[in-house]
Amino acid sequence: DVLLDAHAAGLLPERITHNDTKINNVMIDHQTGEGICIMDLDTVMPGLALYDFGDLVRTTTISTAEDEQDTSLVEMRLPMFQALVEGYLSTAKSFLTPAEIGQLAFAGKLITLETGLRFLTDHLNGDLYFKTKRPGHNLDRFRVQARLVESIEKQNDAMQAVVAQAGA
Repeated sequence: DVLLDAHAAGLLPERITHNDTKINNVMIDHQTGEGICIMDLDTVMPGLALYDFGDLVRTTTISTAEDEQDTSLVEMRLPMFQALVEGYLSTAKSFLTPAEIGQLAFAGKLITLETGLRFLTDHLNGDLYFKTKRPGHNLDRFRVQARLVESIEKQNDAMQAVVAQAGA
């Protein structure tokens, strides 16, 4: 409700969002290493920029594969979060509201939790939505997301400091 309430109060504007932000959906120039364009546009719709950023946090800062079976290896890598925030805000700071910038760290936790719950729901419903490669695959994915949420919560103060510094 935090983001939806802020949106309803006019603090978080509706924007055009991708809704599947991950490195696999960015075409990279192999000579320069620069991103050329965003792909997989079937999920583009109005939404909150924080949803896209939150999914970037989930997919880029994790220390393991999304379906790692040893959850003791799962953590949010703060240096990756710092690089993500600095890179994102180097451009996005010019158009994001202060409220959006202030919720960047929270967005990572929220979208990670939401995705984890989607994996768990799919597991409980018989693995009908997400493709699986083995029994319990979506349950493992849920456990990884839950562990990532724990790691994000433990590092929240450091994440907020990164955002404050990059957003200044």
